[in-house]
Amino acid sequence: MRDDATGGVRVRVGVRTRVLAAVLGVAAIGMLVAGVTSYLVQRERVDASIDDRLAQEVEELREFAVTGIDPETGDAFTTASRFLEVLLERNVPDRNEGLLAMVDGEVAWWPGADVDVQLHEDDEFVAAVAEAGNSTAVRPRTLSTEQLGSLRYVAVPVTGFEDQSQGAYVIAYSRDLEQASVVGAYQTFAMVATASLAVVGAVGWVVASRLLRPISALRDTAQRINDTDLSGRIPVTGSDDVSALARTFNAMLDRLEAAFAGQRDALDDAGHELRTPITIIRGHLELMDSADPADVAEVRSLVLDELDRMHRMVDDLVMLAKAKRPDFVHPRPVELDLLVDDVIDKASALADRQWRVDARGSATVDLDQQRITQALLQLISNAVKFTEPGDTIAVGSQVAGDEVRLWVRDTGTGIAPEDAERIFDRFTRGDVGRGVEGSGLGLAIVRAIAEAHRGRVTVDSRLGGGAVFIISLPLVGADVPDDLVEEEA
Repeated sequence: MRDDATGGVRVRVGVRTRVLAAVLGVAAIGMLVAGVTSYLVQRERVDASIDDRLAQEVEELREFAVTGIDPETGDAFTTASRFLEVLLERNVPDRNEGLLAMVDGEVAWWPGADVDVQLHEDDEFVAAVAEAGNSTAVRPRTLSTEQLGSLRYVAVPVTGFEDQSQGAYVIAYSRDLEQASVVGAYQTFAMVATASLAVVGAVGWVVASRLLRPISALRDTAQRINDTDLSGRIPVTGSDDVSALARTFNAMLDRLEAAFAGQRDALDDAGHELRTPITIIRGHLELMDSADPADVAEVRSLVLDELDRMHRMVDDLVMLAKAKRPDFVHPRPVELDLLVDDVIDKASALADRQWRVDARGSATVDLDQQRITQALLQLISNAVKFTEPGDTIAVGSQVAGDEVRLWVRDTGTGIAPEDAERIFDRFTRGDVGRGVEGSGLGLAIVRAIAEAHRGRVTVDSRLGGGAVFIISLPLVGADVPDDLVEEEA
């Protein structure tokens, strides 16, 4: 329970309870509709059966009136009373049937005591039949009395005898007794239906509990998660939609945990890297002699240089943060050979090196030309730092299998095997002792650009033997001549 906005108490109903209530409600309504409809149909069939038997009894009476002979005289009947007496002696009432013979509005004859329905004992019924005794219409009627209940009957006029008396032969069936079996059957149906609903409820409760268990686990996991602990996961079994939801939630937590971990690492690294220039700036400003123009100029130059380095570092961090956004890259059709030529033209002014093109892939593929150019120029900038005048720096591209490969090769100092992977991490340099300037973010940006294209960047190098940085991207939207597609190495 919980308080609502008006101060009242509101009962919180769980999803499992609501689902189970809906299932039981639909099942109960379905059973009720089916039961009531079937019950009404069976009642109508019982009434139709009674009418059929009444019609058969009337037809047999008419045949007896035509062919019947008084067994005492051997001649035709002369009085209505004698006719009705013999007729009753010859007829054995069916189950739930009652017979009655009336002469001039008075009860004359009736069956023995073993008959289910004793019509002569019900004064209300006798009076009603006597009152309608002059009617010549033979048709089924329904009458309810306090003693016998609901009766379906016909009263057949018996006339035309020598004594001029007015007779009536009454045939009646008790509808209550006839329909008792139907009522009993549907009482049993009601009990079975109630038991079935109980079973459905029990099974539904168990099934709903199992199906909704991932949702309960999702809620509990979400309550445990905070900004310092994203390790909670939902145990998932099965392959239904709810299990799929739990898997999706776990995948989302994986992405969030990776994003938060990356964010924390970036903040830690940024804080560490930015602390050094800030300390340098603060120390020089504190020691600066403001009365010495030369000292002021020297400190000013140093501060501006450190601020420029901090600015570049912040720009790189912003770039890496944007790399996680879906709109970081905008692929467009790009001709690989023109891309390589454009990059080598821009790079050739960076330093005195032997600039080469290893290969030009003659293909048109989908990629973000600006970002790929930025990545290649970053690799070239790194190559310039680790080479000397006269060393070779080469750029190339090709289509290999289902990949597009672009690379930058140099003949510089190379990279130690243990540094081959970690140099792509933020603020990591392959050899910090060589005096090479840099923020340690360049290769991290290259990797971010490659991953934004659903690709990767690798390095093949050894100390003293140069290095080859390869950007491998999936082949998308390619227009490649078949004879220019190189086999996967």
